Amino acid sequence: MNVATRHRAAEVGETVLELRNVETFYGPIQALRGVSLEVPKGRIVTILGANGAGKTTLMKTVSGVMDPEKGEVLLEGERISGMDPDAVVKRGVAHVPEGREVFPFLTVEENLRMGAFTRSDTAGIADDLALVYDYFPILAERKGQPAGTLSGGQQQMLAIGRGLMTRPKVMLLDEPSLGLSPILVKEIFAIIRRLNREQGVTMMLVEQNANVALRVAHKGYVLELGRIVMAGDAEKLLASADIQEFYLGHQAGDQQRGQKRWKRRKTWR
Repeated sequence: MNVATRHRAAEVGETVLELRNVETFYGPIQALRGVSLEVPKGRIVTILGANGAGKTTLMKTVSGVMDPEKGEVLLEGERISGMDPDAVVKRGVAHVPEGREVFPFLTVEENLRMGAFTRSDTAGIADDLALVYDYFPILAERKGQPAGTLSGGQQQMLAIGRGLMTRPKVMLLDEPSLGLSPILVKEIFAIIRRLNREQGVTMMLVEQNANVALRVAHKGYVLELGRIVMAGDAEKLLASADIQEFYLGHQAGDQQRGQKRWKRRKTWR
């Protein structure tokens, strides 16, 4: 069964990933404080937040790189928190990390095949490789080129393609727009939208670019100092006064005029 068939067979809307009261620490520093959220199958859920909010820690906790001190992470109802990262990958979680982190001395195709290292279905791997090249034709053109010589945008495409090669139940995308030009950001997010719409790929997306993230997502959560302070449909969040003010830079109202935005305390409505 290829990626398209497998995803279309899934029932859209059923919860595939769930966090329940997760608390994660860096040594004595608590990075996540009772985080609970759900990612429905076939949907894109975005996590918004400033630097230091705990977004990357959240991703690492889901993918098994970090273990929560309290709470649990469930994939299709099965607890995966506490498992080693390779076991989490085998269960169906693909993590596309911040900064892309491709294997620079391996070719493009070797990088993509590394995404299928847990698989033994030769025909299925070939089908998925063809699918990745269909969505990212520049990778097909450069499949024999060392990944370290690609541009930043091409490396981001490669990292996403490598994640697809795992045949994920859910894909974690950490800051896919980081360091890219506005044109490349638009291109990357157009492909993310297509993968979700055409292939049914479920995604949890961490992104500082709130405007772009909320326009591609179905649902969003706002993470502030390790806590979820706001959640809802992406369209409603985009229209929210808080999101407009603190993430899109719009003035909240005449009563705030002349006051520095970063000096005001966030009062989540």
